[in-house]
Amino acid sequence: MDQSAIADRRQLRRKLTFWRVAAALLILAIGFSLYSATSGSGSAVPHVARVEISGMILDDDELIERLETIRKSSQAKALVVSISSPGGTTYGGERIFKALRAVAAEKPVVSDIRTLAASAGYMVASAGDTIIAGESSITGSIGVIFQYPQIQDLMNKLGVSLEEIKSAPLKAEPSPFHAPPEEAKTMIRSMIMDSYDWFVDLVADRRKMPREEVLRLANGAIFTGRQALKVKLVDKLGGTPEIREYLTSRGISADLPIVEWKKRDESSYFGLSSLAVHLVRLVGLTADQTPGAIQDLLHRKLFLDGLVSVWQVGHD
Repeated sequence: MDQSAIADRRQLRRKLTFWRVAAALLILAIGFSLYSATSGSGSAVPHVARVEISGMILDDDELIERLETIRKSSQAKALVVSISSPGGTTYGGERIFKALRAVAAEKPVVSDIRTLAASAGYMVASAGDTIIAGESSITGSIGVIFQYPQIQDLMNKLGVSLEEIKSAPLKAEPSPFHAPPEEAKTMIRSMIMDSYDWFVDLVADRRKMPREEVLRLANGAIFTGRQALKVKLVDKLGGTPEIREYLTSRGISADLPIVEWKKRDESSYFGLSSLAVHLVRLVGLTADQTPGAIQDLLHRKLFLDGLVSVWQVGHD
C-alpha cells in the first residue's frame, strides 16, 4: 500500500473518530438532561413532593437547598414532610423551619409525623400548614436542654490536674474539668431560657394558641398522637388518605403522584459514570480511541466530583 493510501486511511479514521465522539457527547447530553429531570431530585410531571426528615436534626445545607428547589419547582404542587426524629440542635431546627415556611408561602405543606417528632422534630413539624400524626406517634417535648460532662472526680482519682489561665471568669465555661461557678450557671440558664421563649412563641404562633396554654405544655412532656390532638399540638390523626384529603381541600388533585425527593448519594454518580462509558462503547469507541479530554471526563472527573460532592455535604 503506497503512502498516499495510508494517509487517506488515517484521515478517514480521524474523521470517523470525530463523528463517533460527537455522537457520544450528544447522547450523553440527552441522557444527563433526562436524568436531571426524572432522578431522585424531582420529577418532570406535576406531582406532590415528599421529603423525609429522620434521625438527629442538624444544620443541613443539602436539605435546605432541596427544599428551596422544591419551592421553585413549577411541577411540585405541594410538599409532604415526613418526620421521624427525636430532635437535634435548635439552630438546625430553626433553619429547616424557615425553609419550610418559605415553601408554604407558595404551595401547601403537610407535616406527617411518623414514629417520633419531638423537640426540634416538633419545631420542624410546626412549620406545616397542617400536622397529621399517627395515633401512637410520639411528639411534643417542647423545651431546650444544654448538657456537659463533669470529669473532675475521675481526674482526682487518677491524680491528674488541669491548670488554666483565662482572660475572664466566664471564658470556656462550663468546663468538664471543674464545677461551674454560679455566674456560669446563670449565663447558661439565661441562654437556654432565651431559646426556650423563642420556641414557645413559635409554637403559640403556629398553633394559634395563647402563650399561657403553650407554657403549660412546654414542660418537656411528650404526647401520643391521640393526646397531642386533644391539646391541639396536631390537627388530625391518620396517614396518606388524610394527607390527600387535606391537599384536595387546598385544590391539589388527588390524582397527582407523590414523588420522593431524595438526597443524591454516591450511587447516582456511579450510575452516571457507568452510563457514560456504556454510551461511548455503543458508538464503537474503546477507551484507547476516546480522546484524552473525554477519558478524563468519564473516568476521573465525573467519578471523582460525585464522591467529593457527597463527602463535602456530609462533612459541612
